[in-house]
Amino acid sequence: MPAASMGLALLAGVLAVQWLPSLPPRWCTLLLLALALLLAWRCPRGRWVGYILIGVAWAMYRGGMAMDARLPRSLEGRDLIVTGTIVDLPLKRGYASSFELRVDRATLDGRLIPWRGRVAVSWYDDPPTLHPCSRWRLQLRLKRPRGLLDPGSADSERTALQRGIVAHGYVRDDVDNAQLGKPSWCVDGVRDAIARGIAARVRDPHDAALLRAFAVGDTRGLQQQDWAVARANGVSHLIAISGFHVGVAAVFGLGLATLLYGLLPRLGHRLPRPQAQATAALLAATIYSALAGFGLPTVRTLLMIAVVTLARCGRRGSTGAQSLGLAMLAILLVDPLAVLAAGFWLSFVGVAFLMLCLQARGRGLRAFLHELSAGQMVMTVGLLPLSLWFFGQASLVGALSNLIAVPLVSFAIVPCALGGTLLLGLCPPAAAPVLWVAAKLAHAQWWLLEQTAAWPGAQWYLPSVQPLALLMALVGALWLFMPRGVPLRWLGALLFLPLLYPALTPPPAGTFRVWVLDVGQGLSVLLRTQHHVLVYDAGARYPSGFDLGEAVVLPAMHALGIGQLDMLMISHGDNDHAGGAETVAMAFPQATRYAGEPSRMRIPMQQCVSGQSWRWDGVDFRVLNPAPGQGDRDNDSSCVLLVEGPRGRLLLAGDISSRVEPQVAAAVGPGPAPLLVVPHHGSKTSSSAAFIAAIHPPLAVVSAGWRNRFGHPKPEVVARYAMARVPLFNTAVQGAIPLEFPVDAPARREPGWRLRRRRYWRE
Repeated sequence: MPAASMGLALLAGVLAVQWLPSLPPRWCTLLLLALALLLAWRCPRGRWVGYILIGVAWAMYRGGMAMDARLPRSLEGRDLIVTGTIVDLPLKRGYASSFELRVDRATLDGRLIPWRGRVAVSWYDDPPTLHPCSRWRLQLRLKRPRGLLDPGSADSERTALQRGIVAHGYVRDDVDNAQLGKPSWCVDGVRDAIARGIAARVRDPHDAALLRAFAVGDTRGLQQQDWAVARANGVSHLIAISGFHVGVAAVFGLGLATLLYGLLPRLGHRLPRPQAQATAALLAATIYSALAGFGLPTVRTLLMIAVVTLARCGRRGSTGAQSLGLAMLAILLVDPLAVLAAGFWLSFVGVAFLMLCLQARGRGLRAFLHELSAGQMVMTVGLLPLSLWFFGQASLVGALSNLIAVPLVSFAIVPCALGGTLLLGLCPPAAAPVLWVAAKLAHAQWWLLEQTAAWPGAQWYLPSVQPLALLMALVGALWLFMPRGVPLRWLGALLFLPLLYPALTPPPAGTFRVWVLDVGQGLSVLLRTQHHVLVYDAGARYPSGFDLGEAVVLPAMHALGIGQLDMLMISHGDNDHAGGAETVAMAFPQATRYAGEPSRMRIPMQQCVSGQSWRWDGVDFRVLNPAPGQGDRDNDSSCVLLVEGPRGRLLLAGDISSRVEPQVAAAVGPGPAPLLVVPHHGSKTSSSAAFIAAIHPPLAVVSAGWRNRFGHPKPEVVARYAMARVPLFNTAVQGAIPLEFPVDAPARREPGWRLRRRRYWRE
């Protein structure tokens, strides 16, 4: 069976497992593996089925092992004393550092715990300098990987599974926290030393950050704005070292071998030149991949080079399809969970498109320029559906940006950066001018990318892509670039049209639709009528730069097909409600803005006052709090908003306390009992029994963080709602919670995002 066919069969089996809501028992995996081996051995015609079943069994086994490795639930929230080694490159931002620690010993209350693994750790309050490969004894408080689940947002639990992260946590203050000896030698230590050497010799911090990313895959110096520019231009693959750069390194190794044989021709009597060239190319590619941290695109290219090297050393031929198929087989056999990473698909699908759609046009500069320009067009169009599937956005200027950036980065900036990196070890004074040239080139290129990123429509957002639409678009892209002679190639563009079909149509007149988003310990509510959209609160923004307005609110709007915002209302000035407001306001500057405490906001906003009202598409909106002249009173100044449709109402109560709940309850007035977004995340100072009795909502939704340090919602508050027979739903358990307010039926709750799209890796 050809390597490409084997790779595709194994991939189909591995991929099927990733859609399971839970993994079967281990004995099912063993039974399936036995059946697969029997089919592959004894049934030639059904061998491909056997390979599919091998992929299923292998993925189930590895997935089960990864889930079993997670922190036991009994240890969540408890202080553990661990000993481990820092892996990868620690990141320091502001007053905190984040790093990954490979735990090899853990104790609880002096008792050894049989648990090991790789944990993601944050160290707050001015931590010491952390180095890769250093060993530490630390007191940690950990929890199992658990992330926010919203429309359009990243699945951090899937990412944790794919990267082998078994717990998240932070360092506790303890006098026994200490480094154990000096850091040992490791590749990450070399990467860190090179990164520090570049930073010391390049004056401009941003230019130095770009060179560090190009040379050793160190992206710690890049800010959110840099990644936004890269995404707008479709060049993110170039920043963190792409597979193409590994190919350039291989060519560099081949050139060195060729030069050596030119200087010492007698070497050919001891070792044939073709084998030596192939080996040198593989060695250079391996070294560069190690400096890049062995990212998935680099590993794919490295494996393809290894296949060609082995074929050359064994004097055998090797086609591109065979090399790609063997590379896929190797990755899936080593780590079947790699299919959970976007890089796996972008890497293999991109190379496959180039192989299928590019035709050789001879040699020389003209042929090279044709292949370069045609290759960028093929990659841009071919990977457009996958970009929309994984990221919800694509770059419309990507082909032009890559046409300029790829040769400049790969043939000028990266060689200069690598040359300067090499000189750092051989002759440090000579490294400065080489790195200066690389920095100037990187600066000029980035200035150009910033200009194109500002072009209208540079970033293209679409609603959530459905699997069938993704498949049709990929077929359409392949059809578009078929060889000349294939009839009606232009019709392939029609297969892209299902991508434009919105995930949700706007609600009819008189109705409205609501999503209580999962923003952890905070609040954000997205409300849509037929022609208008309101965002109530926008989640937090943390000192690390993580902004829930950017990470959750905007992606949710894009995924749901919402391209406008009419009003941004921030209940009050606390960070967990107002932190993401600035990002949302910048994305929609035309939106009207109201806040309960305008003086605490970082952007200009109007004061919301009880008595304000308006009507959108047959839906009425009334502000119930604060009273005129009572703004800037912290939580009790929260904008309280009542939304009324023909058959259902919604009360958004912000963080009001029991002191103002009686006035709010009285202002609600007669009508259907409103669904309630629980005040102050279920704190003990709110949701009084009298308030619950006065409102008596059909259901209540609380927005809180999983295992948050405040204990919200408080057990006594949960008990009050239970006593009143009010169903209580928590975003920490359900994920984002959709609410429907139809015109001809009572309001209802739809399944939460965590329960709607169940996967075995989700808690």
